[in-house]
Amino acid sequence: MAKTETFDVEKTVQEANSHDAVEMADEQDEQTAVRMAEFEEVEDGGPLEKENLSVLLDVQMPITAVLGTAEVPFRRLLQLGPGSVLELDQAVGQPAELYVQGVRLAAGDVVVVDDHYGLRIRQVMGNQVKQIDPTQQSKKT
Repeated sequence: MAKTETFDVEKTVQEANSHDAVEMADEQDEQTAVRMAEFEEVEDGGPLEKENLSVLLDVQMPITAVLGTAEVPFRRLLQLGPGSVLELDQAVGQPAELYVQGVRLAAGDVVVVDDHYGLRIRQVMGNQVKQIDPTQQSKKT
């Protein structure tokens, strides 16, 4: 029976607190002036110009090269240590995948460049990257 009484007391306190919060919110609403936001009409700026694009050209992008993946039970992860070998799903000679901000961009061969790993691009995924055509800009201006 003590639990029921405690529950009722807690419930009453919660209801009182929520009631006070609603009253405070109502008071704040009465004191706050609310009006609709007004926005100007936006016109199409046309194609990107080289000056606008140049701002983005030096932005650093995180790149990840994935040699392969594996799915193992948690028990196996706990057993990993120095000298352990984890077999990946990619066969030798298959291309590694290149991701930019988590989006697959390309695939290529793993190479060694001055004691560092590198990736020789074999294929760019999806549509070709669209580049700004200077002849298109001169026609519009």
